[in-house]
Amino acid sequence: MNQNEARIKAFTVLIKSSQSVQKLIKQDFLKKEINLNEYAVLELLYHKGDQAIQSIGKRILMGSGSITYVIDKLEERGFLYRQPCPEDRRKMFACITDEGKAYMRARVVEQEAVINKVFEELDDEEIDTAIDLFKRIGIHAESLLN
Repeated sequence: MNQNEARIKAFTVLIKSSQSVQKLIKQDFLKKEINLNEYAVLELLYHKGDQAIQSIGKRILMGSGSITYVIDKLEERGFLYRQPCPEDRRKMFACITDEGKAYMRARVVEQEAVINKVFEELDDEEIDTAIDLFKRIGIHAESLLN
């Protein structure tokens, strides 16, 4: 196999393995009462604190209409609440509730278990190598943008 063919095969394997991992994560979420978009918003609030609703979509790559819907659903479940910005009445913040934090603490443990299952195929040295390779590919791909 020449270098060009090897690179195409590496790309194909990367994409297919990524899709398989994503299917597994989605399957895990189907067992829960929350979808991936809702989880992404809660995860952002859980790890980064209160966020302006207008900025959430940019941070997790979701359109403003979708963000409003997701925020509404999470608010109905009691996982977050809206709070107006005191300096700018046009700006609204999403704030995670204690119930949302408790939910995320449990989900993070469950998510870690699924991730550990995915990577149990590799030993510690292989995981370190994979991290380095994935990071290098990602950084290089970013450098090729625009």
